[in-house]
Amino acid sequence: MARLTVLATILLTAASSALGQAGGNGGNRGDGPNRGGGGGGNGGGGGNGGGGGGAATGEGLHDLAVKAGKIYFGTATDSNNFNDAKYTSIVKDTREFGLFVPENSQKWQSIQPQAGQFNFQSADQVAGLANSTGGLLRCHTLVWHSQLPSFVSNGQFTKESLTTVMETHISRVMGHFKGQCYAWDVVNEAINEDGSFRNSVFFKTLGKDFIPLSFKIAAAADPSAKLYYNDFNIEFGGKKADTALSIVKLVKDAGQRIDGVGFQGHFTVGQTPSRQDLASHLKRFTDLGVEVSYTELDIRHAKVPASAAARQQQATDYTNVVGACLDTAKCVGVVAWQFTDKFSWIPQTFSGAGEACLLDQNYQKTPAYTAVANLLRSASAGGGAGRGVGGGTNGSNGSGGNGGNGNGNGNGNGGARGGSRGGGNRATDTFNLESSDEESSPAAISPPAPVNNGGGGDPFTPEQQPSPPAIPAALDEKSTAAAGKTMPMTAESSMLEPTLGGACLAMVMVATGMLFL
Repeated sequence: MARLTVLATILLTAASSALGQAGGNGGNRGDGPNRGGGGGGNGGGGGNGGGGGGAATGEGLHDLAVKAGKIYFGTATDSNNFNDAKYTSIVKDTREFGLFVPENSQKWQSIQPQAGQFNFQSADQVAGLANSTGGLLRCHTLVWHSQLPSFVSNGQFTKESLTTVMETHISRVMGHFKGQCYAWDVVNEAINEDGSFRNSVFFKTLGKDFIPLSFKIAAAADPSAKLYYNDFNIEFGGKKADTALSIVKLVKDAGQRIDGVGFQGHFTVGQTPSRQDLASHLKRFTDLGVEVSYTELDIRHAKVPASAAARQQQATDYTNVVGACLDTAKCVGVVAWQFTDKFSWIPQTFSGAGEACLLDQNYQKTPAYTAVANLLRSASAGGGAGRGVGGGTNGSNGSGGNGGNGNGNGNGNGGARGGSRGGGNRATDTFNLESSDEESSPAAISPPAPVNNGGGGDPFTPEQQPSPPAIPAALDEKSTAAAGKTMPMTAESSMLEPTLGGACLAMVMVATGMLFL
């Protein structure tokens, strides 16, 4: 009897340990062929017992997105936002955001305002934010018709001279950030609403060949970065989307590398396509062998203040977009184009519109935030969460950090930047998001020091607060054509099977043994 009791105790302990490790182990979460990462740091706790899918409280959008099989949930930001202490405390919370995009500070006018004069200070601060939090950096953008310095937009070029200008800019900028960028938007918004190519200085001089040329230069400048074409109003069917598809083929047919297509996702409440329609359209692109992402997501109310019914519709629209990404294996993540209405570009661009972000003007959760979090939590239910996303810049597939555990602790192998990206036990500045619909104002926050990676000065942000030197606003058809037109993450293999099998065997043995007690 005593021997059987001891045996039962041993087997129960083994089963508990196996279940814990099953809950803890994440899948192989390398970021792709050129950006695999070492796994996360110490695996996170997911509630004791039963190898569950992470704790139900204290999880942010990025944590939940990773548990749902995506690489990131990110946000656009810029160094001029870092003067706001509360903003900074939130943007640095690694539970909420695992990827950052410089909203304006990497654009041509900001980074090379005069020929041969480069200024990386503001963009370096965003890169510093990514580095200090273990987050990814999504770099934006290299070749775009807007926010160009006059020496480019008004230049009188031959094909050869413009090619030289492009080579200089792309090589210098990508060289400066080499090894830091998960992806680059190489060409941005090259298509008119009718599907024709914009009559930019690049198209006028080089024809549509400027697009594969840009990707060729970019691929040579940083072989580890994923290379994207990025645009708006291509999220649904139409001539513009058809031309975007042709761009993927154009680059590939020229023998150049294109890794992804970014769908900006600047939508209007009540005019956002259904989840099914959005997902089916993403598939048109992934069928061409590229990954996809929603890269600039916001969903604006056409009239503010929004009614309660409109806010609920916005929540539905947000979940349709995020759900489409969840339904698409090669959709790697979602980026919010600012997470708070306080710094949104929408009110200055679309007259009378606003309240487009997941957090309101006072950093309170909107119904859309809650709906997205619930959707991601539902999608990740029952699985441990790997966090191996950071990783070295030239690796292959990194192991996921050991996420939600049932008393099963394990340490992921930290890569060059991946160590701080483990599922749990990671140093982070935390904040408490309160719901503006249900709860009181958030408690006071002790903010961290603003991010500063050796740079200084703020980038010009045309949608928010300009600072010298003055730069033309980059609003184009986003504000004109869109005013009357609907503007409407990859799961890897599981590592649960071996440990779950052992757990089940152990439990059977326990049950058998207990019959004789």
